[in-house]
Amino acid sequence: MTDEASTAGWDAIDKAFNELYGEQEPKHYGTAIPYALGGPDPLDGISAYKVEHPTPHWHFVTYGFSELYDKETNDPEHSGYGFELTFRLTRTEDETEPPAWALNLLQNMGRYVFNSGNVFRPGDYLDANGPICLGSDTLLTALSFIEDPELKQLSTPNGTVEFIQMVGITGRELETMQTWNTRGFLKSCEPFMPKYVTDLMRNSYVDIPSVVQAVQRGIELEGSSTAFLFIQQLTWTPSRKRLLQKNVPAELQFGAKQAVLIGKILRSRIAKGAPLSLVGSGVNITFEAGENASFHEEETKITVTVNEQTVNELTAHLKPSEMTFEIPSLPGLVIRIVRTEITDQEGRVVETIG
Repeated sequence: MTDEASTAGWDAIDKAFNELYGEQEPKHYGTAIPYALGGPDPLDGISAYKVEHPTPHWHFVTYGFSELYDKETNDPEHSGYGFELTFRLTRTEDETEPPAWALNLLQNMGRYVFNSGNVFRPGDYLDANGPICLGSDTLLTALSFIEDPELKQLSTPNGTVEFIQMVGITGRELETMQTWNTRGFLKSCEPFMPKYVTDLMRNSYVDIPSVVQAVQRGIELEGSSTAFLFIQQLTWTPSRKRLLQKNVPAELQFGAKQAVLIGKILRSRIAKGAPLSLVGSGVNITFEAGENASFHEEETKITVTVNEQTVNELTAHLKPSEMTFEIPSLPGLVIRIVRTEITDQEGRVVETIG
């Protein structure tokens, strides 16, 4: 495309980075065959800039979540999905090319968005169920998303574009974000992770005293921002009545991997009078605060009302191991925790929980 107007979206991204890094020529990796024509990569391109401060790192930016050329969508406000991803990754002094795994990771984020229709927003998080750099010994097994600290929202002829920075996090950090919130946790880590540069070799920040204090204070004041928790192993078996026999209780089942997390978030949400919805394949189970514990079954939507006593009884049993138990204050319901198998991208079981 040679017409200047047809590359307005792309040019706006280039201009934002030129203002940040001057005349530096980035490493650019384009896509030979467009995704719409059967190419393997959904993003039109990825650029990587060499940055020296606050520590040597690569600053990546994607081209393709927004409308880079002519306006095609009917949304007059946003350009395409309304964002582009950035990613800051530590760089060694002698490194001349950005690592291929980082480029692949960004393309994988494109596949996720293009195939699912789910978009990223600042404050989101995503469990990678394994190292974000495949084959490495890194503790970073999840991703969080926050506004890029140096790039403002763009206004282009195709609509607005926000730069959302992807940040690698550990499994424990992910649980902390879910128990509190992403923005608060990342802010508490900023003194140890300026500009939110991802470092594959770092340890978790959850045990640093200042971070611990910030998390505890944040949970007490704000509770958890996690209103929906998506669980693969979630099932609900309705209660049944049988003639001349004892009624069969309803059964709530979920995996051992998420048992402790459910307890932490539930306690935090209910303490603030906020609901928590567990979302699985074809079922939605919403816990809400109330004086009298009970549950109401309505096809695929179940509402469980809990009070402080019920939450205490439930969370006391929520451990990462197989078990079945009842809650005294909530008769007619059985909780079953089943084993969770963690698989890699090829479907091989790499870890069993429970």
